Amino acid sequence: MHQELDAAVAAAEAAARVCRWVQERLISEEVVVKQDRSPVTVADFAAQAVINHVLGAGFPEIPVVAEEHAEVLRQDDQLRRQVLEAVATELPHLSPEDALTAIDRGDFPGGTEGRFWAVDPIDGTKGFLRREQYAVAIALIEGGEVRLGVLACPALPLALAMPDRPGCLLTGVRGEGAWMQPLGGRGRTRLAVDPQGDPRRAVVCESVESGHSSHADSARVAALLGTTSPSVRMDSQCKYALLARGEASVYLRLPTRADYQEKIWDHAAGALLIEEAGGRVSDGRGSPLDFGRGRTLAANRGVIATNGHLHDAVLAAVGAGLRG
Repeated sequence: MHQELDAAVAAAEAAARVCRWVQERLISEEVVVKQDRSPVTVADFAAQAVINHVLGAGFPEIPVVAEEHAEVLRQDDQLRRQVLEAVATELPHLSPEDALTAIDRGDFPGGTEGRFWAVDPIDGTKGFLRREQYAVAIALIEGGEVRLGVLACPALPLALAMPDRPGCLLTGVRGEGAWMQPLGGRGRTRLAVDPQGDPRRAVVCESVESGHSSHADSARVAALLGTTSPSVRMDSQCKYALLARGEASVYLRLPTRADYQEKIWDHAAGALLIEEAGGRVSDGRGSPLDFGRGRTLAANRGVIATNGHLHDAVLAAVGAGLRG
């Protein structure tokens, strides 16, 4: 899968540059105070156009599952101009119509037949607006199984202890391990999960937003485990990155309502990286994540990722905590 990996890396790095360009030009203190989402909307559409065009140029036969559709851009002249300006920073010769067509390549329904890309052009929209953590996520799914994953994390340092070196790229191919390198740079290192086997010393990470994952349920689970370290709250699949490189032991995403279904693009790349780094990923009942049910994880409820050593203990605590 080296050619597919090269295409995914090129697409993710180009999208990350677009996202940084939008941040620098469109996000101001006033935007943050007013909680104006327009900059992330521009970046979302532009990054998806760039990703889908790059992937389509290399592999036109592989369809894409992604969130955005270009219809709103065809109806909103100002938004379309902003998006096309951002796209042009990476693809200056792409026509407006080709850019919109690239966005609409993301309408594939998913499933178990053949291969398809799962793309999240900006995972962690509020983190993006706060200039904190967000990720560009690309995965290749074949026969319902994730075969390849790429995470570009423009604001995440190569290590939490090195905050002055932001920007990392994580890659993984099924059966070939997981790796990290500077975003836009060279010199990759192999990733390995934390060897911690004592749940009392586990570092738990979860979403910043309580609407995405139940903080109360996570606190109950941590108490049942006897965990004493404060949880690490971070936006986006950067949490998967922390776990894959051994800076956290457990990632909990516990549903806030009974009917919620996780989107496949929010977990495919990160889950592959965890498993290739030696960890384990399941839903809250211990079942593998099923990426062959369409655009959502319809067969699963919640997501639990661990270093592997703690997985059974965490599953037991989740079961006891949610029953309580």
